[in-house]
Amino acid sequence: MDTRGFYDELADRYDRVYADWDASVTRQGRALDTLLTAALGPGPHTVLDNACGIGTQSLGLAALGHRVTGTDLSPASVARATREADRRSLPLPVAAADMRALPFADASFDAVVCADNALPHLLTAQDVTTALAETRRVLRPGGLLLLSTRPYGELRRARPRSEAPHVHQGPAGRTVSFQLWHWHADGERYDLELFQLLPDGEGWTTRVSSATYWALPEEETAAYARRAGFADPLWHAPADTGFHQPLLAARHPGRWTG
Repeated sequence: MDTRGFYDELADRYDRVYADWDASVTRQGRALDTLLTAALGPGPHTVLDNACGIGTQSLGLAALGHRVTGTDLSPASVARATREADRRSLPLPVAAADMRALPFADASFDAVVCADNALPHLLTAQDVTTALAETRRVLRPGGLLLLSTRPYGELRRARPRSEAPHVHQGPAGRTVSFQLWHWHADGERYDLELFQLLPDGEGWTTRVSSATYWALPEEETAAYARRAGFADPLWHAPADTGFHQPLLAARHPGRWTG
């Protein structure tokens, strides 16, 4: 399954990956807001959530007053993000777009968020470089990139074959989600199978979605950011930010005048 198909098929049940999605929306929004404020000063700021999915980070930031726009490769995901924003009475313009070709003018945003391990769906050096260059293009001088991935330096060494199950409690019952990882011979890329056991009356329905990732270690991701023109890339650990993944912060090299 290609990346768009993976997220299109998953959009209506992506929230079930989390034990409590609404709590995660709030927690992640606060963590990102703290980093935005520390780097750019008090907001609100204009933020592009690049690979917004169903709105996990977008909704949290919009609820804190930031002017957020969401884009994602998956039309089904951005449609779900719109529904979730409407349900919360939050402004959230969205568009289906590829992060390698963003539909915005130069210098449109104070900050770009690319979270939840989205960049590693790009499997070649050219695609990663192109996406990061596009991100820098739409940032204002001095603007901020916040990018999160899994801790791939550690994971490349360990090459785990699975991830522990997560249980989501919803109105219809419990959903169990777990992952199997199949590492390629190059030791860098892996195919992920996401299994979800969905409550179905007295039994279960099983849904399986598959995607491929490039497990770039932190130092390599930072090097790609520098090659794309970013300044001062610095990784922040989850223990320091309260975010669930390591976060790379990097700046557009121009002078911030916000």
